Amino acid sequence: MEEVVSYGFLSAVPIIVLIIGIIVTKKMAEMLIVAVIVASIILYKGDFFSGAIGLLYTCLQGGMFQFLFLILIFCGPMIVLSEKSGSLLGFSHIVSKYATTKRRALVSTWILGVIVFIDDYLNALAVASSMKKITDELGIPREHLAYTVNSTGSCVCVIVPFTSWAAFGISTISEYDLGFNDYVSAIPYMFYPWAAVIISLLMALGVFPKIGPIKKAYQRVAEGGDVTIPKDPKGATAIVSMESSTDVKPSSPWNFILPMVALVGGMIYFNNDLIHGLIAAIVCQLVLYIPQKLMTLTQFMNNILEGVTSMANLIFVVVLAFSVAAANDELGFSPYMIGVFTEFITPAILPALTFLLCAFIAFTSGSFWALIVIGTPVFVPLALGVGIPPGILLAGIMSGTALGSQFCFYSDAIFMTAAGTGVPNVTQVRVAAPYVIIGTVVATIAFLIVGFAIV
Repeated sequence: MEEVVSYGFLSAVPIIVLIIGIIVTKKMAEMLIVAVIVASIILYKGDFFSGAIGLLYTCLQGGMFQFLFLILIFCGPMIVLSEKSGSLLGFSHIVSKYATTKRRALVSTWILGVIVFIDDYLNALAVASSMKKITDELGIPREHLAYTVNSTGSCVCVIVPFTSWAAFGISTISEYDLGFNDYVSAIPYMFYPWAAVIISLLMALGVFPKIGPIKKAYQRVAEGGDVTIPKDPKGATAIVSMESSTDVKPSSPWNFILPMVALVGGMIYFNNDLIHGLIAAIVCQLVLYIPQKLMTLTQFMNNILEGVTSMANLIFVVVLAFSVAAANDELGFSPYMIGVFTEFITPAILPALTFLLCAFIAFTSGSFWALIVIGTPVFVPLALGVGIPPGILLAGIMSGTALGSQFCFYSDAIFMTAAGTGVPNVTQVRVAAPYVIIGTVVATIAFLIVGFAIV
């Protein structure tokens, strides 16, 4: 049996380097490379060069990376085809009949984010693509659009029990004779996702104040600046930006709606697999666009290639991010952090600690579904042992994981939001920070109240 090496505090060093480096330099890809090298030195010593390449191979072999890679490969073409066919403009014109003010446009964005609840990737793709032109024309900074899209991504996915996130969570707790009803019982206690979704709605309604970077973004637009993100000489530019062609004429909104129906229908029919849904949507676009002479078959294929190419930079950064996650797994970062924070606890603070610990690990490691797998065997038996309903700690795990997905510099959800809105990762995190902190405080207090009430 292979001996398990414990790296202790060293397991946290690559993440510390990554976070400090991103804050100081505002450069995502470069600091991910540095983090991979640091992790490789710790893991493989003098053979770190080959070790770093090995981490890349580990990343490429991972099912989650392959899944995200294929999503990006098919997501790009679908967006480009929607834009070049004029269907996105046609759909935007329909929505714009209602979304005639900033408030209505943002509320419409929020409603779409809640409606498209099946998967957070699908959420980012559909909502950003359909609302970007409308919010631009109304003078809404892209930062606010990105914040709304990301706030209704994973947070909605965990509090609706019929999503990819919920299905994964339910399958994980099934090992402890828990099931769908137990997951549903945990939903009222998922305090952070509820807080994030409500704050996002209040922001859209103009009830909640604009704080920090998002306030500055509105000031930039009010002073005649662009709604899109200005180029930052320090490097905080968008990883990928997919802007519409100015010479495209609007076509029927059904040319956008029907592919979206095909996407959702294909996903549901094939066991909630988004890859099947995206391919079904592209096939639907082919059937719709060619007979209407919106583009020739050659143009259709060229647009597919353009969509794939547009995702190249993002795919490169995702490879590096997953390599860091692979290094975290080899270093034992998550078990180390869980062990450190759960060594001295009292049952009353266990729900709050579960939430904060999972949020911290998710934020620093970029591992989300893997964290659910790691955290469940720790916290669910612990809950049963001290007499706390396991649903409450499950709520803590899912809440913390959703927070990490929304707020981690290199989370897949933030990458997808960057692809749809053109807002770079670091900017998204800065904009969301005040509201995430407020939501975290509210959720922590709520978990403490519940903990002391039941113990």
